[in-house]
Amino acid sequence: MASFESSIDLKMPQAGHGGGSAPPLVGGGDNDNHGDGGLPDYNGRLRRARLGIAVALPTFIMVFIAMTSALVVRRGLPTFDDRTATYVRDWLQVTLPLPLLLINTLILLLSTVTMELARRQITRQAALAPVRTIPGVSLGEERHFPWMGATVVLGLGFLVGQWLAWNELSDSGFRISTSPSSSFFYLLTGMHALHLVGGVVALLYAGATSLLQRPVEARRIVVDVTAWYWHFVALLWLYIFALLWFVR
Repeated sequence: MASFESSIDLKMPQAGHGGGSAPPLVGGGDNDNHGDGGLPDYNGRLRRARLGIAVALPTFIMVFIAMTSALVVRRGLPTFDDRTATYVRDWLQVTLPLPLLLINTLILLLSTVTMELARRQITRQAALAPVRTIPGVSLGEERHFPWMGATVVLGLGFLVGQWLAWNELSDSGFRISTSPSSSFFYLLTGMHALHLVGGVVALLYAGATSLLQRPVEARRIVVDVTAWYWHFVALLWLYIFALLWFVR
């Protein structure tokens, strides 16, 4: 029986050799910054931003744990007095401006409420942003309370209250160099105030992006991460306040 063999060679087209083009990539380019269709991947950016703040917060915690350890050790450590040639305790009891510190605490806790409301408000705006771009769809006019602005005002109010507390403590005779106890008071409250200033700067940046008409999804990332940081700073202050109260 005769047999036939085909001598036709089939060649697949290859990119770069004139035989066709390679199939398009799914996902559209840079997966880190863009999603499907080449649009910015805001959800991916938000996840990375949250991961970044989750990594940074333990570093801040370790700093304050180190200062707490130094405070406890220094509180029980006597000092050699050259005049009497004996070891004496130089840890003086600090008279805390308690009413003013309680008011400052209340202001800061109230700011965490307004910060959370700001985060939820801009999250809702970001979720509705794609719907607003659909022709013929109207969600109506929505009134948005300036929760971020209220948080900035309360945060600045807390900082002013801390400044008044420092002045009141100084007027009562407890300055930075008066005793180790007063030095630790200024150190802990001053470090906390610097961390809070960082949160205020982030909120002001979010407000500036709003004035510059940046996409609401981009502003949401700033507000969301700042909200978690703000809640952390508030909890940190409760810890510092309790620590100062017990070792005063």
